[in-house]
Amino acid sequence: MSDTRPTRSRHRRKTSTSRRIVIAAVAVVLVAATGVAASAVFSDAPRADVLSGPSPTGAVAEGTSPAVATPTTSTTPSPQTAGDCARPVGTSPKVKVTDVSVGVRVTGYGRESDTEPLPTAIAATPSGGSWLAWLGTDGRVHLGRLDCDDHLVGKPTSFTGIDLQDVQADRTGGVLLLTRKGDCHTGPLCGGTSSPCRTMVMVRFDNSGHQVWERQVTNLTGTRGGYDAGARFVWWYQHHGRLASDGSNYAAYFGVAITVRNGDCVDIHEGDRMQVVDAGGKLLSGHDSFEVGCSHAWTSRIVWDPRTKHFVMVCATDNACRIARPNPYRTVAAGTCDGTLFGGDLVLAATKGYWTAWSQGGQVRLEHFSTGSSDTTVKTAAGSSHPHLVGYGPGRMLLAWASGSGLAAQVYDASTGKPVGAKFTINVKDHDYQAFKAYADGSVAYPAAGGSSTSIRIARVLPLGG
Repeated sequence: MSDTRPTRSRHRRKTSTSRRIVIAAVAVVLVAATGVAASAVFSDAPRADVLSGPSPTGAVAEGTSPAVATPTTSTTPSPQTAGDCARPVGTSPKVKVTDVSVGVRVTGYGRESDTEPLPTAIAATPSGGSWLAWLGTDGRVHLGRLDCDDHLVGKPTSFTGIDLQDVQADRTGGVLLLTRKGDCHTGPLCGGTSSPCRTMVMVRFDNSGHQVWERQVTNLTGTRGGYDAGARFVWWYQHHGRLASDGSNYAAYFGVAITVRNGDCVDIHEGDRMQVVDAGGKLLSGHDSFEVGCSHAWTSRIVWDPRTKHFVMVCATDNACRIARPNPYRTVAAGTCDGTLFGGDLVLAATKGYWTAWSQGGQVRLEHFSTGSSDTTVKTAAGSSHPHLVGYGPGRMLLAWASGSGLAAQVYDASTGKPVGAKFTINVKDHDYQAFKAYADGSVAYPAAGGSSTSIRIARVLPLGG
């Protein structure tokens, strides 16, 4: 059967000869006691680091013995900053929210279901800025560059696209993951209602935001439509996806429709798929890719692990209702089939292995695993059905979840899974399926609904010291 169902000022004055003699005596003593050059004492500029109190002309009265002044050093440290953008580093998380006017209408949140379009996505650039992508109401995916202050710079570009999935960036540009129109052909379907057939596409862009190449990562061709046996395409089914890069190649992990012959008709099932494309746009075999992994699948999450040199993935699946690693199946955390199972992002642990956030029945958990089953479970204080997780500087991660009209967040140790500091708020609207992204300076950013239909709010959690 077919399946149904993101200084104080000082005035100069003339100094008498006798006073100059006294000051010279002070200078000799100072040089001996402090090593400060006499030329510094005679400087017209105020020198709080040499003498405290009044200016040198009144520092010593005539006929008295000079007192030796002690150099003073400021005890106020300079503000610490991080990265090329010199973002301030705090002792606790600080949030900066910037409203970015993009000039075109942005797709709304809708019901935030796993089959509806994602409004926006963000990617960190190596220099500390960002690429911001958003789905317009004009049938196009728009792309703009943000500076260190999260302000739009230059003129955005756009690409034909029905759904936006993700964006990632590198030194020479980046990659968008989006869906486009495809053909269904005739089938026929064994049951259910026909729906448009689409493709999933990677679009490579340069530092001007212009297309370099595009590559379909589903498998429709001129002779294979969505309703032909063997098709792997995007249907109405859950198809959200994410990107990851090993530094040279890009991997796309996403939900996919699966067409199977059943006598004189076809059934269409749902699962997930991972494909890897090289720097020139060529589809690669190997590299941990697969045709179909989990089925049924949702919340497809992927990360590149430079320690093991592998792409690592987890899904939520109703195959035994669990959080699992695909191809082959390996259970990370066991859930239940009550309709509330949700996978909320995947990050590298501080040493070996990974952390994933997930929820069941409104209870958010963190699971640490290496090759398969979780070895550490953290039941957090977060009550939410859709958690977000992102790496937050060295040795930490940030868990966020919807709370009232905004988000709540908590820092966790990426080694032990223990909470760090107090919970705090992020005053932007949550979206179930949109992602936080990590930056090299230790900050993280999240794109959210703006103050108007033509703006997007960037919530940035600034770097944390210590």
